[in-house]
Amino acid sequence: MNIQKIKETKQRFGIIGNSPELNRAIDVALQVAPTDLSVLITGESGVGKEHFPQIIHQNSARKHNKYIAVNCGAIPEGTIDSELFGHVKGAYTGAIDERRGYFGEADKGTIFLDEIGELPLSTQARLLRVLETGEYIRVGSSTVEKTNVRIVAATNVNLADAIQTGRFREDLYYRLSTIPIKVPALKERPREDIELLFRKFALDVSDRYKIPAVHLTDSARQLLVSYPWPGNIRQLKNITEQISLLSEQREITADVLRDFLPSAPSNLPAMLGMDEEAKGKTFANEREMLYSVLFEMRKDIAELRAKVSNLTTAASPVGKSTVDYAADEDTHTTIDISQPVVAHPQPQSFTPSYGYEASRPAVIDADAVEAVEVSVSMQDVEKEAIRHALAHNRGRRKDAARELQISERTLYRKIKQYGLDNF
Repeated sequence: MNIQKIKETKQRFGIIGNSPELNRAIDVALQVAPTDLSVLITGESGVGKEHFPQIIHQNSARKHNKYIAVNCGAIPEGTIDSELFGHVKGAYTGAIDERRGYFGEADKGTIFLDEIGELPLSTQARLLRVLETGEYIRVGSSTVEKTNVRIVAATNVNLADAIQTGRFREDLYYRLSTIPIKVPALKERPREDIELLFRKFALDVSDRYKIPAVHLTDSARQLLVSYPWPGNIRQLKNITEQISLLSEQREITADVLRDFLPSAPSNLPAMLGMDEEAKGKTFANEREMLYSVLFEMRKDIAELRAKVSNLTTAASPVGKSTVDYAADEDTHTTIDISQPVVAHPQPQSFTPSYGYEASRPAVIDADAVEAVEVSVSMQDVEKEAIRHALAHNRGRRKDAARELQISERTLYRKIKQYGLDNF
């Protein structure tokens, strides 16, 4: 391991930290850069995976040619083939001109495919052909074209699990991961790295806005390094900028820092409220997930209807019952239950009176119970599930898509469809 070369690379690309795992990842990137081998970079969201394709490109023989970075999860499924491989004029409605595509533009250069796990299966087949033969066909064309491009891919999902569930091609995985690079999460790095990153981000804000830099007390420093940082370096940078701009104090205590730190998530791979059996389920697509939610709701409604039916058919005991409506013993109402409880299609107006007997029989609206089931639609359930996931993940759409087990591309489409852009 060339320590001096690693230090120079860190300074050049603005990488902070002395983690052995981080140094190892940089060393592997420097060693593989002169070759044309495909590289797969893995690591959690926000760890800085985007630096490594640039390290590889800038230290390769392709450094004078194009470097193109593509976020596969942000391109709609219907246009991703056209974006990557291009199209001919008239290939589809709106294709008024020809397009080369990213693989054509990056010829003799490097293309970085971020969030590779979000690619549709049909696009994965096209990409596999590029890796094996360097050939591809533009959308709407029958002419085979060639490209000489270096592919570096990255993902924050477990591709082995995606292969097991049929969401990723096994042969493509082995072609991409010729050289794997694992970028460590912030919680896996030494505590000194977290402090260094905080000081670096604080100084950046100070220089940019011409304000004094914030610094931490000992107690705040202990809190900083003990926090799990689920959002990794990106979250640490955001928190540092918030503290620098919003806090009136320049010396940050533990209490001040705690106000800016969100509660640590449980990291459970399931939606809140799901039982142990449901937590073990995986959904192939969002439709299956919605059907499962609807099925659970129908079960609850069926149980409610059964209870209502039992109440309407069973005779009530003769006598009077006193029902308390408040903790105060003197505040209660007495209801005459000498008549059986009945179901009425049009519920009569009944207002509980406090302190005297109500001679009118209690009425249960069976039609209202039936209306619960009728009013539930797939769109309502889908919208509520998306709203809940966005709120649970504080608007982080990538994390919400992972919780819903749908692609980020699909989530963006659903957010626009249901008007949830305010999250």
